[in-house]
Amino acid sequence: MKIYVSLVLLWLTAFTNAQVSATDVLFTVDGDPIKAEEFIRVYNKNLDLVKDDTQKDIDEYLKLFTNYQLKIKEAKRLGLDKDLSYLKEFSGYKEQLTKSYLPDSKVTEALMKEAYDRMGYDVKASHILIRLEENDTDTLKVYQDLMTLRDRVSDEGFDKVKAEVHDGQQVFAEALGYFSAFKMVYEFENVAYNTKVGSISTPFRTQFGYHIVKVEDKRPSLGEVTVAHIMVNTAENDSIVDAETRINQIYKKIKQGESFESLAKQFSDDKSSAQQGGELAPFTGGQLSAPEFEAVAFGLSTKGEISKPFKTDYGWHIVKLLDKKGMPSYEEATNDIENKIKRDSRSKLISTTLANHLRTTYKVRLNPKAKPYFESILNDNFFSQSWVLPADFDKSQTFVTIQEDTIFYEEFANRLLRIQQVYVGKTIPFKTVIEKEYKGFEEDALLHYHKEHLEFENEEFGYILKEYRDGLLLFDLMEKEVWNAAALDTVGLQTYYSTHKDAYFWDARVDAVIATSAKENDIKKVEELWRKGNTSEEINKELNSNTEQKVIFTEGVLPIDYQGFPPNEVLQMGLSHVYFYNDAYHLVKVKASYPKTHKTFDEAKGKVVSDYQNVLEEQWLKELNSRYKIKLNTEVLQKVKAQISISK
Repeated sequence: MKIYVSLVLLWLTAFTNAQVSATDVLFTVDGDPIKAEEFIRVYNKNLDLVKDDTQKDIDEYLKLFTNYQLKIKEAKRLGLDKDLSYLKEFSGYKEQLTKSYLPDSKVTEALMKEAYDRMGYDVKASHILIRLEENDTDTLKVYQDLMTLRDRVSDEGFDKVKAEVHDGQQVFAEALGYFSAFKMVYEFENVAYNTKVGSISTPFRTQFGYHIVKVEDKRPSLGEVTVAHIMVNTAENDSIVDAETRINQIYKKIKQGESFESLAKQFSDDKSSAQQGGELAPFTGGQLSAPEFEAVAFGLSTKGEISKPFKTDYGWHIVKLLDKKGMPSYEEATNDIENKIKRDSRSKLISTTLANHLRTTYKVRLNPKAKPYFESILNDNFFSQSWVLPADFDKSQTFVTIQEDTIFYEEFANRLLRIQQVYVGKTIPFKTVIEKEYKGFEEDALLHYHKEHLEFENEEFGYILKEYRDGLLLFDLMEKEVWNAAALDTVGLQTYYSTHKDAYFWDARVDAVIATSAKENDIKKVEELWRKGNTSEEINKELNSNTEQKVIFTEGVLPIDYQGFPPNEVLQMGLSHVYFYNDAYHLVKVKASYPKTHKTFDEAKGKVVSDYQNVLEEQWLKELNSRYKIKLNTEVLQKVKAQISISK
């Protein structure tokens, strides 16, 4: 027992000693520290993504990580982190990333549950909109006009009123068809879902103006469907038949009782699904970009039911219903709903709630003289968009502070100068204007402060943001120093190609015709007719008819690993033997054979440029290793190895 306890204590001591601390520096690049924690985090994050086992070795991965840090150091030396295009792109990434870390969980949860309930139904509606500026407060006449139109729609019908009032500029009367949650702005969605079928809402406001909505129908959502399909691409180059003819040939074989899945493997041009018998991932209404495909898929009602051939922008299809489901559970739909809320007008509710929370988190100190001062310098010119700041305006006065950050009079003044166009023609007390604008100004300032300091308050966000920052820098650097340099070095590319020509070649190919049939007797008949000298076209006419498709021919210059050839089959000139593959009988007639041959420079240029880029990068990395001094802390490296080993 004492020995066991001693061993446990020894293990705990070793584990504690192996732990890397927040201050441990793994190595320095010209004195700039790279923390051990960062290396461990990146190593563990990328471990499952690394296909080359040598890169899973800590020492080998350390070389890659060191090269990465050298490149970042070089990018900063060249001033790429100060480039305006880089700063703009990084700012966009940061803005998008920040959004996912800001939502208030309580508000989001309530909105998510509401959205899920609404996703269970589609609403069919019509509306009349009278355009109105978002900040326009003179709304009585518009409201009264819409109440009059509401009575008319009730008495005369929507179509008659639409014909008289719709002008496409100020008044819009539109039939919207069916829609579900997230398809309309949130205020509009609220009214539509809360109005009974057959009823007309009272006037309500959105960012576009005032509306009335007539709800014509509500139906359960279409749910989710899983189908398999056979697709014939209209762009495919088959010299025997066009796409419509081919899809009808395949459909006849299905009607004759041949396997849908086998025919998909043999003939579908959708390579991503062909070898799975044509099966596609499940989808919901509105998810695909091909409404014709969705209409056919959701129109099938019985598992195993097969559609007639139909056309979309992608080609000709035959669809088989595999499964149909109703609404997913709330747990299954959570991630999708949350992402949609972040992109929806609902996000404003979340922002306001978050700002209210931040007011209690951060110390906000408003200059008590600020609001009265700005009220005093406003005048009637503000309502004609001609107001300017007084000559003695002191822009450096403190307006408000958030934590230790100071916001000056100048920033709030600029807001008033920008916003005055919204108040043109209004007659609002100056105090009301200042109170309204300060509320929005403070909310924006709180959110801005929180965003700017989020990387210091949220460790996970800080790590991810650093990856974005360094990743964009690395891309710009590689483009400048390696990718463009290789692409523009025509002499170097030609020289590299000449000395590495054996690396660039065409694989062996054959010019062939493949005959495919579900019955061995039919393929034997093709063999007999081919040996007699009949052409594929003649055989096609003799064996196939409008009601029966015994054989399908495929012709072209094909790679020897083409899906219609059996694995490991050696194809020679003339007729092959009959072989059974993918649940069908095949016969191949080889008209010409093209052996493995060297590619010309133009044919191989893309791969040559890529390989030459690798050569230039190796040379460049040697220069960077000479320019910057790397100092490795071997003691910390041993701790890193021990910690990674224990965590595996």
